[in-house]
Amino acid sequence: MKQVLLVFIGGGTGSALRYLVGKIFNNTTQGFPWGTFSVNIIGSLLIGILMGMALKNSSLSENQTLLLVTGFCGGFTTFSAFAYENQVFLKEGDFTNFFIYTLGSIGLGLLAVFLGFFLSKNF
Repeated sequence: MKQVLLVFIGGGTGSALRYLVGKIFNNTTQGFPWGTFSVNIIGSLLIGILMGMALKNSSLSENQTLLLVTGFCGGFTTFSAFAYENQVFLKEGDFTNFFIYTLGSIGLGLLAVFLGFFLSKNF
């Protein structure tokens, strides 16, 4: 039960922060979804750093990993909003933003995870 509570607390905190970032950076009428894009890239970097730390000399406990990785990063990042926003681009015929957003999110997200692992390993 303690593990579920840790994921719940981390997830709620991450979700609230994601909401605030989206509120500030996403234009709800049109345009590029900078808020969602940002949280997904930042979340990818964080998960790389945190998992790198967890694997490096076991510097994070299982409970810390549940709170920060599963909870916070899971709540902070959002695949469903990413998928919805891409559906909107396609529906509006905005293929340029669709491709930029999709390829940018996946490519930069992967690079951010690798960078996070690199940073946690070397610092």
